[in-house]
Amino acid sequence: MPYLCLFATALLTTVAATPLARRIAVAVDAVDYPSARRINRTPIPRMGGIALFCGIVAAFVVQYLGTKFLDWPVVLVPSPKLQIDYWLLVIAFLVIFLTGLLDDYRSLKPLQKLLGQTLAATIAVAGGLVIGDIADPFSLHGIIQLGWLAYPVTVVYLVSYVNIINLIDGLDGLAAGISAIASFTMFVLSVWAGRPDAAALSIAVAGSSAGFLRHNFYPASIFMGDSGALTLGFALGTASLLSVTRFAGLTTIIVPLVIAAVPIINTFSAIVRRLRAHVSVGQADLGHIHNRLMAEGYNQRQAVLLIYAWTALLCVGAVVMTKVSTWPRILIFCVLMALSAAFARHLRLFDPVLLHRRDPKDGAGEVEGPADGSPEETHERSRRHGRGRRP
Repeated sequence: MPYLCLFATALLTTVAATPLARRIAVAVDAVDYPSARRINRTPIPRMGGIALFCGIVAAFVVQYLGTKFLDWPVVLVPSPKLQIDYWLLVIAFLVIFLTGLLDDYRSLKPLQKLLGQTLAATIAVAGGLVIGDIADPFSLHGIIQLGWLAYPVTVVYLVSYVNIINLIDGLDGLAAGISAIASFTMFVLSVWAGRPDAAALSIAVAGSSAGFLRHNFYPASIFMGDSGALTLGFALGTASLLSVTRFAGLTTIIVPLVIAAVPIINTFSAIVRRLRAHVSVGQADLGHIHNRLMAEGYNQRQAVLLIYAWTALLCVGAVVMTKVSTWPRILIFCVLMALSAAFARHLRLFDPVLLHRRDPKDGAGEVEGPADGSPEETHERSRRHGRGRRP
C-alpha cells in the first residue's frame, strides 16, 4: 500500500504541476521553436522537469508523513554494508536538477553542463553511493576489488546514465515512457532484493514519468527539457546503484544495463557515427533511433510505441534473468543482445548521417552532410529524412 501511495502521489503531483511548469517556461522564454533540428512544428515550452522533480519530491514527503503518522515502514534504509548519507543524495539531486533547469533557461555550453553533472555525481559518491567489490564471474569465490577506482567508475556511471536519457529525448513522450518502463522494472527488482530505498525512488520516478505523459505524449504541449531528462537519468542511475553497491554479482550489474539498453545503444551508436564522420562526438545529427524509425516511414506515435515495446521486451528479459540459473541467464542475455543488434543494424544506427550546426538559443542551424559521405549519399539521406518527418 505505501508504494502504491507513492506512485499515485508522484503521478498526480506531476499532472497537476505541469501546467505551472508550462507557464513558467513561457514566461522566461524557455521554448523550443521549430527548426531544422527539431520535430515540433509549433513553439513548445521545455521546462517540464519542474513538474517531474515536484512529483518525486512529493512522493518522498508523503513517505515521510506516512512513516511518522501511519506506521509505514522506513524506506531510507541502506544495505548493512553501506553508509549512505541520504542528505548528500538530496543535494546531488538538487544540483543535477538545477543544472538542467539552467540549461533550459540559458542553454549551457556542453562543458558547463558536464561539469554540473560531474559535480552531482561526485556529491552522490561522497554520500556513499559507490560501486565496490564485484564477484569474479570466472571464479567460484573470487572477488574483483576496484579499490580507489570505484569512485571515478561510479561518477562515470552516473554521468553516463544521465546522458543516455538526455540523448533519447527526441520525440513526444519517448524519454518519459522509457523512464516509466525502466523505473517500474527497477522497482520490482528492488522489492525482490529487499531494497526499500531503491524501490521507493524507482516507484516515485515511475509515477512522475507516467504523470508527465499526460501532457508530453504526442501531440506534446510541453517538453521535459534538460531539467527533466537529467533528473530522470540521475534518478535511474541512482536507483540501479542502490542495489549493486559494495559487493555485487555480475548479473546484478548487467541487469540495470539491460533495462537501459535502448538508450545505451542509442548513445553508443551516436558516438560511433560521429567518429566515423570525423566530427565531435557532441555534434548533433539525425541518426538517433527515433530519427531512423521516422526515416523508415513511421510517424511519431508509431515510432515511440515501437521503442516502448523494445524497451519492455528488454525489461521483461532482465526480470527473467534474475530468476533463472546461470546458463539460461546467459542464453537470455545473448538473445536479447542479438535481437537488439539486428534491429540496430536494420536501422543503420552506426552509419554517418546528416549533421546539424545549431544556434544555442533557438536551435536553428544549417544541415550538413557527414565528412566521409558523398553528395549523392547526403542527398539520399536528406530525402529519406524529409519523407519521414510526418506528424
